[in-house]
Amino acid sequence: MLLLINGSSRTNSTNGAALRAIVEQVPQAQLYQGLVELPHFNPDLDAEPLPPTVATLRSVIGASDALLFSTPEYAGSLPGSLKNLLDWCIGGGELSGKPVGWINVSDRGAAGAYAQLATVLRYADATVVESGCTRIVVSRSDVAGDGTVSDADLRGRLAAAARSLLAAGTAWQPGRGSE
Repeated sequence: MLLLINGSSRTNSTNGAALRAIVEQVPQAQLYQGLVELPHFNPDLDAEPLPPTVATLRSVIGASDALLFSTPEYAGSLPGSLKNLLDWCIGGGELSGKPVGWINVSDRGAAGAYAQLATVLRYADATVVESGCTRIVVSRSDVAGDGTVSDADLRGRLAAAARSLLAAGTAWQPGRGSE
């Protein structure tokens, strides 16, 4: 299973539209939807019993073959809600060795956010699959009123990127190291 994580809390974000396009085309893809329900990270709470939303997050990450992120950039950095999600993943070790990648949909590039995402993922000992990190611009005009990506070519490129990362994830063996 390929777990898709949207770093935006905006209901109709272009990041969310891109990930929903993947879910519609890649049966093995699942969109994580608990970002805004996670409590603020507190090391005192990072013990059993975990807050239920954190336990669910760690369980779904542990069950995934790979993770695909798409996030906006806020003030040159990761959105606080995504950083919070990542902070909750450090203590449990579910990201350790896990193949990860991202799709940058920003028309401005969001270089600061993706540089920080790479830093945090490597700190968590995730396996950043370089071939699974790509930029496919999804503009507001590419998103229909119902929140879906309307352009068939764009939808195909998003799905192909996800399938590529999923292939790397299903071939992944714990302890193999970075690609």
